[in-house]
Amino acid sequence: MKTTLKTTLTRQLGKAALIAVAAGLLGGCATSGNPKDPIEGFNRAMFGINEGLDQVIIRPVSSGYEALLPSPIQTGVANFFSNIADLMIGVNNLLQGKPAQAASDAGRVIVNTTVGFLGILDVASTMGMEKHEEDVGQTFGRWGMDDGAYIVLPFFGPRTVRDTIGLVFDVYTDPVAHVDHIPTRNTLLATRIISDRAELLKADKVIEEAALDKYSYVRDAYLQRRQSLIHDGNPPKFDPYSGSGDGKSAGAQGEGAGQAQVATRN
Repeated sequence: MKTTLKTTLTRQLGKAALIAVAAGLLGGCATSGNPKDPIEGFNRAMFGINEGLDQVIIRPVSSGYEALLPSPIQTGVANFFSNIADLMIGVNNLLQGKPAQAASDAGRVIVNTTVGFLGILDVASTMGMEKHEEDVGQTFGRWGMDDGAYIVLPFFGPRTVRDTIGLVFDVYTDPVAHVDHIPTRNTLLATRIISDRAELLKADKVIEEAALDKYSYVRDAYLQRRQSLIHDGNPPKFDPYSGSGDGKSAGAQGEGAGQAQVATRN
């Protein structure tokens, strides 16, 4: 019986959902000093495991990918997967009550799939069709669902309880994960991971130099970035420790937004 990458991811998500529920239940008895991170001890341990996996396997492979492949090919690969992502981005924009953005996303898919040779060329952006970034976790947030406790998942990295639930839907509806030919599916999934990680290599040095405590830095940047994405770049002031309006401004949140992506895609 063959074990596919999709099966492995499904099993990991099942475990992640159970951990997320536990984190939510523990939220009321937080002892870490941060009610948004009630299981900080577990999260730090899992963060260390993910960092080790990244340093031993994912980062070296991604560095080799970046060094060996010409930049235009790397861009084409990233564009190809970005075009596939626009399908569900459009669905999420529609579910969030943003039909204009959803129509733009559909237009991007049509233009880039045809004129852009299956999305390898991002013709839509040159035509003024804005690229959006939406997922089910953001949709839940727009619907008013609380983010819940912060949690670091195996392999998937930083999430909240809400985003973990959203991640289950994201993986289930991922077009790449539904490719019937198993070798092709696994190759596409692995290539996307490597491509995404290669795009974030430049941010590694910035984080290493800026962070006295890398775990706290990534956590706070992740929470701020998610708030920014849910509110389409104009979030209310947010304190990741209390969830109140006494924290950083929208401008300050934007500074850490891109840097959190390193962990979120590991």
